[in-house]
Amino acid sequence: MNESNKCVEKDLAHIWHPASQMKDYEDFPPIIIDHGKGVKLYDVDGNEYIDIISSWWCNLLGHCNDEVSEALKEQVDKLDHVLFANFSHKIIIELSERLIKVMPEGLNKFSFVDNGSASVECALKMAFQYCAQNGKEHKKRFMCFTDAYHGETLGALSVGALDEYSKVFERIMVDTIKVQAPDCYRCPYNKHRDSCECECFEDAEKKFEEYGHETCAMIIEPLIQGSAGMKIYPPLYLKKLRALCDKYDVLLIADEIATGFGRTGKMFAVDHAGISPDIMCISKGLTNGYMAMAVCVSTDEIYEGFYGDYADNIAFMHSHTYAGNPLAASVANATLKIMERDNVLEDANEKAIWLNNRFHEIFDSHLNVGEIRQMGLINAIELVEDKESKKGFDSSERIGYKIYKEALKDGLMLRPLGNVMYFNPPLVITKEELEESLAICKKSIDNVLLK
Repeated sequence: MNESNKCVEKDLAHIWHPASQMKDYEDFPPIIIDHGKGVKLYDVDGNEYIDIISSWWCNLLGHCNDEVSEALKEQVDKLDHVLFANFSHKIIIELSERLIKVMPEGLNKFSFVDNGSASVECALKMAFQYCAQNGKEHKKRFMCFTDAYHGETLGALSVGALDEYSKVFERIMVDTIKVQAPDCYRCPYNKHRDSCECECFEDAEKKFEEYGHETCAMIIEPLIQGSAGMKIYPPLYLKKLRALCDKYDVLLIADEIATGFGRTGKMFAVDHAGISPDIMCISKGLTNGYMAMAVCVSTDEIYEGFYGDYADNIAFMHSHTYAGNPLAASVANATLKIMERDNVLEDANEKAIWLNNRFHEIFDSHLNVGEIRQMGLINAIELVEDKESKKGFDSSERIGYKIYKEALKDGLMLRPLGNVMYFNPPLVITKEELEESLAICKKSIDNVLLK
């Protein structure tokens, strides 16, 4: 038995992999990765894979970036961990100062947690308690989009709306108000996202008119609904939503866990609309995928709503063991330093234009490509059974999954979202690496759909 088979046998004996049906591993065992460098991962048998999805969207600067790795090595001999209640450390203060420089206007206070779902939980609790103790006790509910995804803890599931994650838990979830999310590919108004006036916003207006008086916060994925299939909607929608939240005194929570740190072509997705949320959740790219860290960022006004004596019982009693972890903060500092110093975002945006043109050149004429969506370096193609009617493939056919398996044979890590194939690569990927990825992607789609 070779090394790979031995590792697989031990893995399957004990490890429960996420977002998987374990039965699939009977004929598609886990790939045992040995090391990574740049945009590539290498398994124990020496096979290489282009990580075109940044290992669940968190790797901005490539795997094992020398400078980020060195920052971690230096920190590990200085301070590994410290209680964050009544204690602090220089590295987290430095990170806060770096973050302040790139935050949307008004977001000044950082509550550090350890993962994206935890930052969403923090945001929901913060919004609810803020209203409860600042004369808005009647505001007890949350609004969210249909097809939303905000994580998999119970609170985060409650403000999500993807059945594959939440349906089994509905009986124990918080009841929330669902606003019809924009669906620009299948627009019921027959408009296009580049020229519309967001006619679909009327559903949000109706929901706010009916429920705004009892709503403490609306949570959104700004501009891109990731797990719903990289559904992209116009910045104008965000502008209108910010104004509507102000009108009805509803807090706006922006979940930028997936869209933050340059993924959309700007530092944060809300920057495209020129608006600031009241609370923002960030994670993933913050540490370049090295360490688990997330932040719930809020305004001074919200922070001051929790300021008082213990006798007032208004402290925000929300804590995490790894809050403000020095090791995670060290790699976050290194990541932000490199992005600013090396103009990473500007270079990525130049490649983004080129990449989107190549997507159109390669896939526009394909019989099963319904739409090509793009924002920053993120490009997605929605595969359909019939291009004219926009009829999608039946989920039972698992077309995306079959293409994913096919692409791995040629060394491309192309994990789909249903029948949506997407690129969300490290910002430092080269055009040559993108060209190779496009060729494998096209070949894999054709091998599955045109054979």
